[in-house]
Amino acid sequence: MRKFSILINFFAIILGRCCYSLRPNYYFIFSRLKKKVIVSVINDLVTDQRVNKSCQSLSKMGFDVLLVGRKLPQSLPMDDRSYRSLRMRLLFKKGAFFYAEFNLRLFFLLLFRKADLLVANDLDTLLPNYLVSKLKRTGLVYDSHEYFTEVPELTGRKRVQKIWKAIEKSIFPKLKDVITVNDSIATLYEKEYGIRPVVVRNVPVRGSGELKPASRKDLGISESKKILILQGAGINIQRGAEEMVEAMQYIEGAVLLIVGGGDVIEQLKKTVREKSLGEKVIFKARQTYDKLMQFTALADLGLTLDKDTNLNYRYSLPNKLFDYIQAGTPVLASPLPEIKKIISTYRIGDFIPDHDPKNIAAKISEILSSQLLMEEWKKNLSFASFQLNWEKEEKTLQGVYSKYA
Repeated sequence: MRKFSILINFFAIILGRCCYSLRPNYYFIFSRLKKKVIVSVINDLVTDQRVNKSCQSLSKMGFDVLLVGRKLPQSLPMDDRSYRSLRMRLLFKKGAFFYAEFNLRLFFLLLFRKADLLVANDLDTLLPNYLVSKLKRTGLVYDSHEYFTEVPELTGRKRVQKIWKAIEKSIFPKLKDVITVNDSIATLYEKEYGIRPVVVRNVPVRGSGELKPASRKDLGISESKKILILQGAGINIQRGAEEMVEAMQYIEGAVLLIVGGGDVIEQLKKTVREKSLGEKVIFKARQTYDKLMQFTALADLGLTLDKDTNLNYRYSLPNKLFDYIQAGTPVLASPLPEIKKIISTYRIGDFIPDHDPKNIAAKISEILSSQLLMEEWKKNLSFASFQLNWEKEEKTLQGVYSKYA
């Protein structure tokens, strides 16, 4: 019966596409035969590559996908995608009222829209998805991108942390399909709830051709300067950015390029002004993924310097690490377990001894002065990029979703 259902869906999709070229009404009729999936996440969608890749994979499997998020005043326009998206405009931008408004709006949206499957990304979207899945007897997949209850934004706010932990404890043991980003976080969940999530790492799509770097001229960086890059949408507290900017006082012949956003950006800019580092540190706002990768490909060394101050960071496997790999950019990192495993296995970089700015500067100067070492790492990066890409990783993801096809 299941094979018959898959066959019917396949022919419906093919017929729908054929009929679209002849008469749009026929396409509408046949598209209604596709299984509908609503994927929700609390960000503005544009720069979230994990969610984008997941939605693309679902579309390839024949699902009719709607991605739901929010829109901020500074949000970039949505690019063309193979699925539909909806960004809610909210009255509140942060704090308890923001989370309450988002979850309430999401609950009613999910309740009154037809869906055969709901996908909740991270704990801050799980409650409305779970409630609606029970009310409508709809399938539910939970994709946990991090160990949410131990993020630094919560560890210092015990009352708020307890609320999120209570939500997690009340729902997680009842879930059937859970995905997370690495083995360490999967093990933490398994020990706590007796459920081991399926691991789908957040690796990039492997490019079909050589990545074209950004222009040094456009950035005002001379050919004689080495480029260090710290990139991503979460340049936040306790991720080593503050110490990296401080370290630039002791590094000669290099420029630090910070691309992205986060809660320490203004503090970093203040430090640059106070220490007269304007010629050594360049800031670029959040970029589309293609543009971000052009900056990454231009760099000589990619940085991921999270501190071991909480469980979420200790067991993190940052997106930027895999972006550096796909761009062929050697990596300098904190020796955190999941990061160390990747860098040591493929021999594509080195580690800082600690977060003292002078020691960071000494390690960077040592690396940049060794051309032979950099060339060896670049060769190894070429191999690593063939192994660590979404084309391979999505097969695991599709294994989870195939039961709903």
